Amino acid sequence: MDRHDLNLRRLATAAVAVLLPILAALPAGSGDGTAGGRATQPSVATFAGGCFWCLEADLEKIEGVFSAVSGYTGGHAKDPTYEEVSAGGTGHAEAVRVEFDPQRVSYEELLEHFWRNIDPTVKDRQFCDVGSQYRSAIFYHDEAQRVAAKRSRKVLATDPSFMGSIYTEIAASTTFYPAEEYHQDYAKHHPIRYRYYRRGCGRDRRLEELWGDKK
Repeated sequence: MDRHDLNLRRLATAAVAVLLPILAALPAGSGDGTAGGRATQPSVATFAGGCFWCLEADLEKIEGVFSAVSGYTGGHAKDPTYEEVSAGGTGHAEAVRVEFDPQRVSYEELLEHFWRNIDPTVKDRQFCDVGSQYRSAIFYHDEAQRVAAKRSRKVLATDPSFMGSIYTEIAASTTFYPAEEYHQDYAKHHPIRYRYYRRGCGRDRRLEELWGDKK
């Protein structure tokens, strides 16, 4: 190595020694283009609306939703399987847990999407699926969500189209058990079977009857 190369290496080493303390002092995430130098902390919402294949597919289309996971919640059985939940007796409902960016979509907006993708006028069923495991429900994660959920249900109950017949449950969120892997993103992995089931269950036909242009 000649003297020129040696001097260049010394300069580079000195520059690194100066820059490292500066970089270490920067807040985590600085320079990533997010407000305050940090990515938005995801918020969580949990909804039940009959078949979780369908509700998951509907909710994950919403701009601002990071993920939608199918699972079971609201019951007493630990680590339930699909067969146990679908047979009834576990107290659980098929549900979807959503992680979302509250700066891009509010919880109130998620509630609006939720209502328009379920039939709130029936008890312990949704479309062709019958039983408490297919009930519609909003499982709130904090007081703000509880208040927002109750407010939105009250507003919906005043709509003449529903004549006060709203059976959607509002309850505190409990342990959420993700469903088996083959249920996750079912609509994406099995599009033909998914469309056949959804059409045969009459989901979209009933939603059109209920919501029409509001959908």
